[in-house]
Amino acid sequence: MTEPQYLDVAPGRRIAYRQRGGRGPAVVFLPGYASDMEGGKAIALDAWAGETGRAFLRFDYGGCGVSPGDFEMQTAEGWRDDVLALIDQVVEGPVILVGSSMGGWMMLHAALARPERIAGLVGIAAAPDFTSWGFTQDQKMTILSEGRLAQPSIYSDQPTVTTRAFWQSGEALRLLHAPIGIDAPVRLLHGQRDPDVPWAYALELAKLVRSADVQTLLIKDGDHRLSRPQDIALLIATLEALPEQP
Repeated sequence: MTEPQYLDVAPGRRIAYRQRGGRGPAVVFLPGYASDMEGGKAIALDAWAGETGRAFLRFDYGGCGVSPGDFEMQTAEGWRDDVLALIDQVVEGPVILVGSSMGGWMMLHAALARPERIAGLVGIAAAPDFTSWGFTQDQKMTILSEGRLAQPSIYSDQPTVTTRAFWQSGEALRLLHAPIGIDAPVRLLHGQRDPDVPWAYALELAKLVRSADVQTLLIKDGDHRLSRPQDIALLIATLEALPEQP
């Protein structure tokens, strides 16, 4: 694997990415919270793109993976802007955004900001507004009063940290309170055994998105990650069924 490339998105801020050339629309993978571009779904999609000749890009948000920066200084707004910088400066032509968990939230904001570039959206356990519904009132008070909340993670031996800066920026980016003005095709994959993002949010999101071309695929025995071979196969089939031209 070659070394990642870097994009300077703002003074003192760089993000790492790996890009594969090919035919479009380019597929862009948006990782989840505290995740990076070396996760199982990102690697699997990269391999699929290489085998099928599709353009593909995966990246690390600022402060994640090999992108420099202090993780606890990051905000939802900053990570949204990382996505927009890649769309504006690195990827050419129409794009299909694939957002995992929090990445599903960021893909919605990117689609709202760059509607003319969006050929499709694929959410994997998409988690819009999770700063609102993903914490108890006591946890929110800890975040606000102490500046951070550290919680044990079932996915890592390191705790998951949520800072006041991230939480407040997330609250300012909530979407589920009104219709969402996205007209591109949308596909929402969600496991019904997801312990982190209740699958009912996929149905709520499908209802709020303005596009008439929205499909929700519920996987009865699926977990949050949806990284099993059969989950990856479903994800790839979903991508291949989307039109290659917007």
